[in-house]
Amino acid sequence: MPKYAYAPLSVDERRRKPHDNVSDQERDESLLNERMPMCVGICVLLAIVYVLSRAGAPPAVTVPSTTPVVSATVPVVSSASSVVPPPGTPAFSFQPPPSVPPPPLPAAVPVTPPVVPVTTPVVPVTTPVVPATTPVVPAATTTTTTTAVTTPAIRGAPQSSNPQDPQCSCDGLVDPQNIDMGALRQAAFARSPPHIIECAQAEAGESQSACHLPSAKRFEALKQKGATLWMTGCSGAGKTTIATKLEEVLVKMYGKHVYRLDGDNLRTGLNRDLTFTSADRAESVRRTGELATLFADAGIITLVGLISPYREDRDLVRKRHEDSGIPFYEIFLDVPIDELKNRDPKGQYARVESGELKHFTCIDDPYEEPLQPEITLKTHELTIEQSAAILFHRLHTDGILEGAPKLSAPGLPNPDGDEIVDLHVPDNLKAERQREAEGLVKVLLTDIDLNWLQVIGEGWASPLKGFMREGALVQTLHFNSILVDPFNLTGNSGMHTRQTDFTNFQERPPPTRVSMSVPITLSITDFTKRNIEMAKQGAVALVTRSGQTVAILRDPEIYDNRKEEIITRMYGAMDVGHPYIKNILSGGDFLLGGEIELLDRIRYNDGLDQWRKTAKELMDEFQAKGADTVYAFQTRNPTHAGHAYLMRSAGEDLKAKGYSNPILWLSPLGGWTKEDDVPLNVRIRQHEEVLNAGMTHPGGLDPEKTVMAIWPSPMVYAGPTEVQFHAKSRRSAGASYFVVGRDPAGMKRSDRDEDLYHGDHGRYVLQYSPGLGDMKLLSFVKVMYDISDNVMKTPDPARMDDFISISGTKMRLLARNGAVPCAPDNIPTDLVEANCIPSGFMVPKGWEGVVDYYKNVDQKDKWIPWSQPRVEPYRASDTTTVGQFLTTNFRLTHNTYPSLWHDVPLAPETNEANIINFITEIPMYNAAKMEVSKEEPGNPIMQDTNKDGSPRFYSYGVPFFNYGLVPQTWEDPHLKSPEGYGGDNDPLDVMEVGTRPLAMGSITPCRVLGSLELIDDGETDHKIICISTSDPLAATVHTMADFEARRPGYLDGLKDWLKRYKTSDGKAENSLAQEEPTSVEQAMGIIKECSERWMALCNPTGATTTTTPAAPSGGFSLYGSATSSATTTTATTASVVSTDNEFGFSLEAKIAGEADDMVECGRSWEE
Repeated sequence: MPKYAYAPLSVDERRRKPHDNVSDQERDESLLNERMPMCVGICVLLAIVYVLSRAGAPPAVTVPSTTPVVSATVPVVSSASSVVPPPGTPAFSFQPPPSVPPPPLPAAVPVTPPVVPVTTPVVPVTTPVVPATTPVVPAATTTTTTTAVTTPAIRGAPQSSNPQDPQCSCDGLVDPQNIDMGALRQAAFARSPPHIIECAQAEAGESQSACHLPSAKRFEALKQKGATLWMTGCSGAGKTTIATKLEEVLVKMYGKHVYRLDGDNLRTGLNRDLTFTSADRAESVRRTGELATLFADAGIITLVGLISPYREDRDLVRKRHEDSGIPFYEIFLDVPIDELKNRDPKGQYARVESGELKHFTCIDDPYEEPLQPEITLKTHELTIEQSAAILFHRLHTDGILEGAPKLSAPGLPNPDGDEIVDLHVPDNLKAERQREAEGLVKVLLTDIDLNWLQVIGEGWASPLKGFMREGALVQTLHFNSILVDPFNLTGNSGMHTRQTDFTNFQERPPPTRVSMSVPITLSITDFTKRNIEMAKQGAVALVTRSGQTVAILRDPEIYDNRKEEIITRMYGAMDVGHPYIKNILSGGDFLLGGEIELLDRIRYNDGLDQWRKTAKELMDEFQAKGADTVYAFQTRNPTHAGHAYLMRSAGEDLKAKGYSNPILWLSPLGGWTKEDDVPLNVRIRQHEEVLNAGMTHPGGLDPEKTVMAIWPSPMVYAGPTEVQFHAKSRRSAGASYFVVGRDPAGMKRSDRDEDLYHGDHGRYVLQYSPGLGDMKLLSFVKVMYDISDNVMKTPDPARMDDFISISGTKMRLLARNGAVPCAPDNIPTDLVEANCIPSGFMVPKGWEGVVDYYKNVDQKDKWIPWSQPRVEPYRASDTTTVGQFLTTNFRLTHNTYPSLWHDVPLAPETNEANIINFITEIPMYNAAKMEVSKEEPGNPIMQDTNKDGSPRFYSYGVPFFNYGLVPQTWEDPHLKSPEGYGGDNDPLDVMEVGTRPLAMGSITPCRVLGSLELIDDGETDHKIICISTSDPLAATVHTMADFEARRPGYLDGLKDWLKRYKTSDGKAENSLAQEEPTSVEQAMGIIKECSERWMALCNPTGATTTTTPAAPSGGFSLYGSATSSATTTTATTASVVSTDNEFGFSLEAKIAGEADDMVECGRSWEE
């Protein structure tokens, strides 16, 4: 008898006719070989069908037998579906259910031989027992014993009428040759509903998913999705080999749950009863498909390797998966027959050639190729590793290797935390949110804070939705990552959007760790802290230095700013001269956490906004270009041909990995950078020329394969810690690969010539960083300039004399010297001496821009160092500006009055007393310190500066008042109080306390309410308090008492501001001469005296006498105690009178000297 072969030996009657061209002996051997194992299985199957098809428990009857040995007693069940077939009907033929009750069974007839009565258990059946023609002796009338028949008659199974037939088995009851197992199975399927009700929540005939853990939750917990890869093809095509390799990669390298099913392990158990008939092959495919469906539904990546030659069978499996919502991949291993014969791993093709095996699939039995397989593998053209890589790539592209729902385009990763973060307020809610923000406590943002706000709001720090709460910060500092539960598997969903709780914890921690290495915090002063706590509003408004409200922060959480801990954890060192460490140290003593809503798109209006895209917009652009992977290249310097070589090479390497369309993300850093870094606009313009050059120059890039977009984050120069954030943030916008060089994000120490970090540590840490997932790295390699072909490339050790190195230091020196391109065929050894740059080093127009920068580096106004808002000031319509607001070249003048100080009247024409003209220098909420210039002609309003010449800003908080001056006044520094404090040599300051901002340069009638006397740096600095007559509160507010009644606590805020506003800059507190404000009358007296001092200062004519008034009603004097006597002085520019006074100096001479320092006091005195 021939051995069993794992190949088909017959075909089914419907699609494949029996083979008639074989000898009788071969046919007998074939049938015996085929059906011997099948007969046993049929017997068992028929017994099962019999048991399952019966119902009820009727009395036993005796079944007559044609043999004289025994009689049997078997149970009979009365059933409405039972029918007695007419004489001559085969016992196992299928009959339709009758419409009338069946006739009764005939009485038992005794037989001659003695029988032994045996009690037989009752077995329910649905088909009645058909009596034989021989009468049966009733069991009640016999004294002999009987033996029970153990194999009942089964409906639908043909019963042999010739027990002597050599093809018959099962003791002569069944002839396998007459049984169509396929039809039998189909009939059984037809009687079964497609869905068995598994629980009360499910409906009959519908999906039973309600009875199971939802697939989405299961996949999220397993961090992978279930799917079936159905590999079909001829024997020897490599199904098992490739599946085994893929399984090994997925399990060992990626920790995925994978199982492989093929003919060998299936026939060991599940399919052990099946042969290679067409019906059994179909059943094998069905069973395997069902098993794969269950495995995949359980989250297992199931690899099936079956020849499965018939298209219809495979399509049914596909439909089963589709109906269950499970990904199904039909993979066709397309290999020529000659190649398969050469491989012949099991020797089967040789046996077919010798005639030992017949009806072998793909040889003399058909194989129906897939019409539209998901993947076709020509394994004769691929290595095993390449074939497995193609399958892996498809799984990765489709998000099967991630448990979360696919949020990004195929081939692009989900953002960290499996959530696309875009915190912009929808257009239909903007007006409502703006109105809400107007009534909220204001929190000041520095320009660096604004960069971080953009990072958060546009999704670059996903899953972060606001400035870090304390819990998120602690995790970031200690683990360089945070734990999240985006799908609430452990009850920790939204943990980082709630107030930090250091006492109560969930039973299980969040299951997913995402990279978060850099603290993203917002520092505030105790002034802002008190305002938030007093307001108890549940939200605050975030305001820029220019006074623009850009966001709302919800559910604020305030905690200590542990600066030293943050610095040492973040940097691993303490270097107080480090530029970003300085920024941390200068922040407030508290940190503010909470989730944010962006009221509008953050725009900088610097000509570069076209290159600023949100993370979501960038994903969409990658998808529009058809990217199947994205690799990011960060720049802080101009891009030369060496960079371009690395970027192009990386793209080719990715294609070799199986990607068809890798897209480069040229990603210049746009946030804050240190002073000596190349300005942002220089880099962007140079990159534009790189893209414009395309592939026509070695330093160019293909614009069709490149996307340039500014990455908005500040640079914190934290080396290995920071580079993890650089990579993670690019992943949140769709990058799977990140190009990283030596010493990323590093710099020199400020106190000695030493690198802060080891040059190799950044790449090393990034490679093993927790939470980065499958983000992959592409490392820099050393490139040099090849003078033989004018191309930057990796050097050839065999001809090193042809390569020259052009370092960054040398490039900057050449640019500063204005180097021009060298002759292509004559590149000198010493480029600096020749003052030329090789033509292939950088695209020509890009080099011209770099030269322009380094030759004019001191022209600060020409460059945009980093992303800082360029906005127009809120100013009066009758004013004119020159220069850029918030820079030192800004000037504002009035269109009517040549000088806002000297030419605007002291008071408007009005019948109301105590009204002055108030000139706004700093509108409410504006942190830019603006003031009228005493030195420049026309006294324009301009940006105040720090000692180092940089623009000066308030850092204590958001000014909650309008600030400005009273025109035609001057606080005389020569008049000193008994404590020795003279005036501050400026116009009289005013704090307008209305409810809305007043435009810069506006002239506003303002009702005087009182004043405060500030002692600032040893000078007396009076602050007049007034309210605009057009303010909604003005009608009911005439004194400070009125004001306090309407706005309780406001005065305390003013006093706190005046005393402590400089402390956030590291300076000492100011003091007040008295805690209580003056009365209206006293404040008006101060204004009058300062106006007289201005008159003395600006009188261009001969001597005139002015009198410092005596103490006004209430006993208050401007420069002294209530008992000070009046002082008379004479000012002249013609002759100086040396009259001593109680202040101990010649007042007239001093005033005249001050006047000489002034420029154009104005025309008002003459008029």
